[in-house]
Amino acid sequence: MTPEQKINELGFELPEPVAPLASYIPVQRTGNLLQISGQLPMDSEGLRKGTLGDNVGVEDAQKAAQICALNILGQIKAFGVDLGDIKQVIKLGVFVACTDTFIEHHLVANGASNLIGEILGEKGKHARAAVGVPSLPLGAMVEIEAIVEIND
Repeated sequence: MTPEQKINELGFELPEPVAPLASYIPVQRTGNLLQISGQLPMDSEGLRKGTLGDNVGVEDAQKAAQICALNILGQIKAFGVDLGDIKQVIKLGVFVACTDTFIEHHLVANGASNLIGEILGEKGKHARAAVGVPSLPLGAMVEIEAIVEIND
């Protein structure tokens, strides 16, 4: 089963990539590594906004993290790399907009980590950082960046 078929089987769709919102490129390649710029939880329903520990719960933020993960995969495909050519997801950097008393960043990040693992299997297992920040671009509740190794 291809990653795209797995995405569909799980009830998701691979999104069209969102154009950069500032002065950066969405994907940078060096050798066989792709650095995917931070992806916001933006899809056809709009941007998921809010602050954990204030007006957003962990479950909603996990769904937002899933959207970010799908946007990462969408950017890879738009860059011209077949998702079947992913050799390994190396690392996710997860940023969570939250209050200074919120301590469940890791649970929010699991939304993305678990979905990528379901889609890519062993190739989706990765190192990760989950960090709380006071705000994110456009009021997003989550932003996720990735480093991915691809086949030659």
